[in-house]
Amino acid sequence: MKELKKAVIYARYSSTNQREESIDAQVRACSKYAKDNGYTVVKEYKDSAKSATTANRPAFQEMI
Repeated sequence: MKELKKAVIYARYSSTNQREESIDAQVRACSKYAKDNGYTVVKEYKDSAKSATTANRPAFQEMI
């Protein structure tokens, strides 16, 4: 029986200078990586205009 490898995707952009399309591109890249490496993506988490210097990011908190 083949092992099912599960994964989640977390994508974010940090400032209003970046765009929502940045998150879409990150999700596409992560989805391709997952597919190419035998992972099943079970959920996507997205934070918009959130800095990585803080853990106070709603989607990040939900993910962990």
